[in-house]
Amino acid sequence: MRYLPAFLAPLALALSGCAATPPPAAVAAPAPAAATGAVSAADPRAAEAGEAILAAGGSATDAAIAVMLALTVVEPQSSGIGGGGFMLRADAGNGTLVTIDGRETAPAAATPNRFLGADGKILPRETRVFSGLSVGVPGNLALAAKAHSQYGKLPWAKLFEPAIVLARDGFVMNRRLYESLAGNKGRADRTDAARAIYFGADGEPLPVGSTVKVPALAATFEALAKGGPEAFYGPESAAALAAHVAADTPQDGRMTAQDIAAYTAKERPPVCIRYRVYRVCGMGPPSSGGVAVAQMLGQLEGFDLAAMGPDSPTFWHLFIESQRLAYADRELYVADSDFIEVPVEGLVDAGYMRSRAALISADSTIAKAEAGVPPGAPLARGDGPEEPEHGTTHFSVVDAGGNAVSYTSTIEGAFGSGLFHQGFYLNNELTDFTLTPEAGGKPVANRVEGGKRPRSSMSPTIVYDDTGRIVLVIGAAGGPTIPVTVTRAIIGVLDFGLGAQDALALPFAMAFGDTLLIEEGSALVAMQDDLAALGHKGFRISPAPIKANALGLRADGSWEVATEPRFAGVVTP
Repeated sequence: MRYLPAFLAPLALALSGCAATPPPAAVAAPAPAAATGAVSAADPRAAEAGEAILAAGGSATDAAIAVMLALTVVEPQSSGIGGGGFMLRADAGNGTLVTIDGRETAPAAATPNRFLGADGKILPRETRVFSGLSVGVPGNLALAAKAHSQYGKLPWAKLFEPAIVLARDGFVMNRRLYESLAGNKGRADRTDAARAIYFGADGEPLPVGSTVKVPALAATFEALAKGGPEAFYGPESAAALAAHVAADTPQDGRMTAQDIAAYTAKERPPVCIRYRVYRVCGMGPPSSGGVAVAQMLGQLEGFDLAAMGPDSPTFWHLFIESQRLAYADRELYVADSDFIEVPVEGLVDAGYMRSRAALISADSTIAKAEAGVPPGAPLARGDGPEEPEHGTTHFSVVDAGGNAVSYTSTIEGAFGSGLFHQGFYLNNELTDFTLTPEAGGKPVANRVEGGKRPRSSMSPTIVYDDTGRIVLVIGAAGGPTIPVTVTRAIIGVLDFGLGAQDALALPFAMAFGDTLLIEEGSALVAMQDDLAALGHKGFRISPAPIKANALGLRADGSWEVATEPRFAGVVTP
């Protein structure tokens, strides 16, 4: 990779792709579950919203939508209806898997030079992020409506009830939100409306323990509950949103009401591979997550990871090398498949992944990790840097019937663009496009284009065992760290035999170009000399910029609810 994410400087912070078909093995009867299912989310109040919907007889899809809406209230820095997401929905009865793309889109008038100044240089970060230039047409509500129409059981309005109560009656400021507000002043408090809700007269965030009410958001939810998605994408609301964004857009194509009215959530083919006896499925383009997770696993399948275990420097060395290869392919090949040819089947082809695995040595590092040439690879394509952010959240839901939803939602950076509209923050998702349209005289796959969806790292994932049972529902937040976070946890469960919670607690290490991030305070710190002897360099010791949530199937058929252990004590009010 050619960039260092913001959190590093200065450390302040064996199968090709599968269609939506049953697993190859015979489908088992749905696994026993709790009476109403299970929910894992980044905030306990959002998890409770999903649990309430399950208890009322809702489906996993219903509950996931309720969680997304509740997170708009209690986790405004990371998620909400002002952003987009990706959903995997697995049917326990027939084994089918459907993936829905609710990724934001660029305005139709956007050009490849959107983030360049008149001098051809990349605009300052404040200009490209903290303005309407970065805002894409939100897709979360369209995704929710599409999923609900197909898999919902309860009335649409019912799903809004928990979020309306939270926004209208108030919720308690927890330490995580307080610290995020304090650490993002200038972004979180960019508008008078947001300052009036989250900040006091002294300009500082409301203290931990304060009651926060968002009446404008309650009113928005009430309108959406009554009017459906038309209350967001219809003419009047679309015109208001477009005007708000356009007024804050200094150059290039401004958002219009037609951009919003024309938005559609789309079903995409899932990306599935066989990993040992398991079937691992994720999201396809415009997400790079499903391909990256598949590639890392596929490249490591020939190594006996179980024998190494999580305390082995050799395992971590192999994992880091696999990351480097997968991310090199990601940068060159993956973008919105509606606009460019993405060789997904070639990238996860078993033979291709074995050829990439052959580049990995157990006793040395690859001198330079470069993209390969998978079957069907397009030619004449460049790659380039993009804007790393991590204002994202993930939630996993399983209902009483064993049906599962893995849903990752985002507004890109913490508090998105800082623009606040009708009680919620608007995303800065367009900075996930590659900032420069060409590299080496070649067009970049992930360049800005009108109506295009920016590449994502989001990696909602569902894992099946050899009988077709769902055994793991997982995803993460953390920008470019997401595929690595998810893959490391999958290996923890499938190879190391850990429970889901212990798998999320595994140390974190990730290569960024010539820099190797190692999680502060983890067992990996003591492995630096061993990793250096294998050729790794540029060590940075830092807190892990990750956040994962998962549901893991226990041997007795119940679900283990796993939440990010690094957030212990900061999300509970």
